[in-house]
Amino acid sequence: MSLTVTSTEKQAGVFVVSAFGSLDTNTHQALENKMDHLIQGGAARVITLDMGGIEYISSMGVRVVLKTKKDLQRRGGAFLLVNLQRQVKRVFEIINALPSLQIFSSLEELDDYLAEMQRQALQEIA
Repeated sequence: MSLTVTSTEKQAGVFVVSAFGSLDTNTHQALENKMDHLIQGGAARVITLDMGGIEYISSMGVRVVLKTKKDLQRRGGAFLLVNLQRQVKRVFEIINALPSLQIFSSLEELDDYLAEMQRQALQEIA
């Protein structure tokens, strides 16, 4: 199975990357290339990876996800996951990666979380 990767810049430095298909040994390079381009180019401060279209993930796919998180953190950025299908989420649970990753069930849930964090920050200022 193939992998299709698209990205959208929501605002300056904030990207949503969507992946569709199988994230495995044969396809992981497409996602890795996209993430490296966004990070190494210096444009990305925040990347949300929408995995709703990922039906299968191998260890190479997991490696790309964890590498992206690490690369962004080194630059002071943030990495978030949304829309993990049950079988993909199970892989992350098995390798105990979930505690270190911020995962949201949808982009709407992520937006609600970010709105609340901003509301709290404004209250701290007042």
